[in-house]
Amino acid sequence: MAAPSLATVLRNLFVVLGCGITATVVYTIATDGLPFRKQLLTPWMAATLVDFYINILVIGAWIIYKESNWIRAIIWIVFLVCLGSITTCGYIVLQFFKLTPQESMQDPIYFVLLKKDGTESKGKLSVVGARVLFTVLGCLMLGTLIYTIAIDGSPFRQQLFTPWFSATLVDFYVTVFALLVYLNANSSILQLYFLTSGLGGIQRIKLGKCSSLDHFVYLPWQCDDVRVPCATTIPPLPARSRISYCFQ
Repeated sequence: MAAPSLATVLRNLFVVLGCGITATVVYTIATDGLPFRKQLLTPWMAATLVDFYINILVIGAWIIYKESNWIRAIIWIVFLVCLGSITTCGYIVLQFFKLTPQESMQDPIYFVLLKKDGTESKGKLSVVGARVLFTVLGCLMLGTLIYTIAIDGSPFRQQLFTPWFSATLVDFYVTVFALLVYLNANSSILQLYFLTSGLGGIQRIKLGKCSSLDHFVYLPWQCDDVRVPCATTIPPLPARSRISYCFQ
């Protein structure tokens, strides 16, 4: 019996994760009511929400990049803000279902990440804007973490883990897992910067020479031997070709 393809494994995994977080939210509402209560917004809950929505912003930027129709992109973003990783899992599963059999067998992560129409995103301003934005967000999260520790102490206390705080953590780590799927394909340098410096670490990548955000999506496909200038238009690749971009 043939082993399941990577596309099938990832698709089924995100289906399970989506069902899991949906069940978690439904159970928490049933046992603890709705989350829109002031007493739930403790300092560490607020810090977790800031961290969560920074990650959601990354997923949202990818959705905007993927969707050529702005109305459809806005609808997805609204669902993403309201439902968090439930939407994340649903969107990723949908992208896997859109793969052709050939794409699924070659390199499903590559084809899920990239636009189907092959068009590039909007010029250098998007890259400069992303670099500045993620630097600010990284600093914001670091400041939030330091401030919360200063006023509320360590988060490793049992009384903090209310039903909704626990559900938020589950939601948060499902989104983190989705981001790690991308990082797993990426270079060790990017992983190091991302994990040690948070989202602000993206600023350390040399995005300034790239013509668009498409080049950032291509970062996982790199090689020590082949180096293509970032200003070069990137052709569709039939499979993972391990070409290095933006690390000049």
